[in-house]
Amino acid sequence: MEPQGPQIGPLLVIVGLAVVGVGLLAWAGGLGWFGRLPGDLRFEGERTRLYAPITSMIVISLVLTLVVNLLRRFF
Repeated sequence: MEPQGPQIGPLLVIVGLAVVGVGLLAWAGGLGWFGRLPGDLRFEGERTRLYAPITSMIVISLVLTLVVNLLRRFF
């Protein structure tokens, strides 16, 4: 059984850089369209507000599935 230390290090660096990249993109306003996709449900009443980002969550799921599958092939 081989230790996981040397193998998981580069993966953690890549994940960290990806998180920083998405954070910088959101901070710069590059993700303003996200959460307003067709299929994201918004209902507002007098005293109630409901937001269900269905399409946005499907997009996140597809992107994360693709990224995880690519990482599994290379690491």
